Amino acid sequence: MGPDPAVAAVRLAVRRVLAGQPPGAMVLAACSGGADSLALAGALAFEAARSGHHAGGVTVDHGLQEGSAGRAEAVVRVMAGLGLDPAGSVAVTVGERGGPENAAREARYAALDEAAVRLNASVVLLGHTRDDQAETVLLGLARGSGTRSLAGMPPEFARRLPSSLRERLDAPGAVEVSEPVAVRYARPLLDLDRATTRRACLAMGLDPWDDPHNDDPAYTRVRVRHEVLPALENALGPGVAEALARTARLLRDDAEALDAYAARAYADCEIAAAPGDPAADAATAPVALRVADLAELPRAVRTRVLRTAAIRAGSPPGTLAAVHVEEVDRLVTAWRGQRRVDLPGGVRAFRRHEKLLFGPADAGS
Repeated sequence: MGPDPAVAAVRLAVRRVLAGQPPGAMVLAACSGGADSLALAGALAFEAARSGHHAGGVTVDHGLQEGSAGRAEAVVRVMAGLGLDPAGSVAVTVGERGGPENAAREARYAALDEAAVRLNASVVLLGHTRDDQAETVLLGLARGSGTRSLAGMPPEFARRLPSSLRERLDAPGAVEVSEPVAVRYARPLLDLDRATTRRACLAMGLDPWDDPHNDDPAYTRVRVRHEVLPALENALGPGVAEALARTARLLRDDAEALDAYAARAYADCEIAAAPGDPAADAATAPVALRVADLAELPRAVRTRVLRTAAIRAGSPPGTLAAVHVEEVDRLVTAWRGQRRVDLPGGVRAFRRHEKLLFGPADAGS
């Protein structure tokens, strides 16, 4: 008799990711203790033992709730009991930039980045499900975002380590870090729903933790989960989450092709700041682009280039919306002497000497 169908589905999803990893590589599961990531951790422990990979687990203590350190210790014990080795927790300090959800996400990913580099992991597995994907697409629609948001969360992606983290890891006694460093992530469960992961936990004898933040209506995603999606299901019939996730998959190829075009265009438009150049001083505007080159690009590509520039200057991607990028685009296509455009994260964009400059808002313009 085989495993429960929900367990089999989660294991198969993990097995497919492991098949693409080098033999004997370390694979980490990011586990909060919730049903999604706990089912993921259990499946990884099972599959890695059979595929010849090393499997570890890490949980992040955001310090946002009373008793979070004890909760993190309990998750570590569960991961160790599953056979994940190493199994550990990382405590982080959540800032305020970009709002509470974005700040927590950035702190979490920074901790996972560091853990992956220290343990030489080939990939970090995340427990996002089809329901999370549907919520992400709806949030993008609500913000008036473009194809990239409608494409949702990618099944695989890489994060380049920021210089501050590379410096810390390069400190005496720390792990040696070569340049450039990118940490790879995968989301094996994007084709499975949340109900499947909860059934898988039950079948594996795992007791998931229900984070009270996941029921707090103060968070936009929680309102989408508990109010918006159910309302759409009631009005349109069942299958809305599946349809939204399917839309994301269909648009992803288009988005990735445009992103590749935009990456090449960014390199062509970028200006390296020359020492002493008042028009593009690295301290006040670390990112500079040629306006003439930007103006020749198709709008779908140009707006991607502008978004990349804003993010590289420090604007949080989670709060940088299409409306912000459109205002920056007007500095290129409808220039009437506008002073500057203020962006999330304390970043401003402004035009000077036929260059579009991005830098900290408090540096003056």
